[in-house]
Amino acid sequence: MNKTDRLLAIVLNLQRKDVVRAGDLATQFETSVRTIYRDIQALCEAGVPIIGAPGTGYSLMKGYFLPPISFTVPEAVSLLIGTDFIEQQFDDDYRVKAQDARGKIEAILPESVLDETFRVRKAIRLLISDKHLNQSKEKEYLEKIRRAILDERKIGFHYSKRHADSEGKRHSVRVVAPYGLVLVEGSWMLVARCDLRQEIRHFRLSRMTELIDLGERFELPIHFNLREYTPLDDRHLLVRLRFNNEIADKVKESNFYYIEDMEEHQDGFHVVLRVRHLDEVLQWVLGWGSDAFVLEPKSLRNVIREEAQKILKRY
Repeated sequence: MNKTDRLLAIVLNLQRKDVVRAGDLATQFETSVRTIYRDIQALCEAGVPIIGAPGTGYSLMKGYFLPPISFTVPEAVSLLIGTDFIEQQFDDDYRVKAQDARGKIEAILPESVLDETFRVRKAIRLLISDKHLNQSKEKEYLEKIRRAILDERKIGFHYSKRHADSEGKRHSVRVVAPYGLVLVEGSWMLVARCDLRQEIRHFRLSRMTELIDLGERFELPIHFNLREYTPLDDRHLLVRLRFNNEIADKVKESNFYYIEDMEEHQDGFHVVLRVRHLDEVLQWVLGWGSDAFVLEPKSLRNVIREEAQKILKRY
C-alpha cells in the first residue's frame, strides 16, 4: 500500500472508531509505529483535525467527516451485489432501502466507473432461493422480529418442532427475548433466550405461527455478541454410509448440512454424517435408493429396511 492510500485508510479508521492506537494501525498496514507517527503528522499538516498523542491513541475531532470518496470498479461491484442480496433475502422494508441505496451509489459513480461496473455486473448473476420468503407471513415475521430485536422487546409465537421432544410433543407456545437473526442456507433462524427452556434456543421463522410483539422489555446481556456466538453442538450420533462411486460427484454437490467427512475407497464412496436424530437423515438416505448403503448404525439400517418394505407393499 502506498502512502496516499494509507493516509486515506487511516482517516477512515479514525472515522469508524473513537480511539485508534498507533500500534494497531502499524499492525493493520504492516508498517512501523514510527511510520504511523509520520503519517499522523502529515494528516495534521494537511488540515485533518486529529486529537491525541503517541502512547495514548488518536481520534478525530467530533463532527469531522471526509467528503464523498470515489469507488473503484471492484468496490462498486461489491456494494451493488450487496444491495442485490439484501433485496432478495430481506423483508420489504429493507428491500426498498436496498433499492434506494443502489440508486444513490449509481448516482455518485463517475460515468467511466459506472459503465465498467455495468459490464462486470452483466457477467455476474446472483441467484438465491427465496422460496421461504415467498410467503407473506414469513416476510411479515422477519420485519416484526427485526424491530423487536432493535427495540429489545419480547415476542411470543406458536412453534412446531421438526422432531418431538422427550414428552412426544412437537407443538408449543414460546415467549422469547430475541437476540438476533441468522440466515442459514436460505432459511432465517432466530437466536433468542426462551422463557420456557431458560436458555438460548434457535427457531426457524418458517415454523412459527401467531407471532405477536408482547411489548415487554428485556435487556440484552453485555457478554452476548451475535458475531462471536457459537451454538452448542449437540449432534452426537455418527452415521456412516457407502455410495456407489458413480454418484460420488452428485453426493458432493448435494452439500447436505450434516455431512462431516467424505472419502473415496476401493469399495465405494464413504460419507460420515453427524446428527441429533436419525430422522434428520432418513429421507436423504432413502432418496439415493439402492446407490446408498448404511454401514452404521444398525438401527438406521433397520429403519431403512422397514421403510423399503412399506414402499414395496404400497406398490
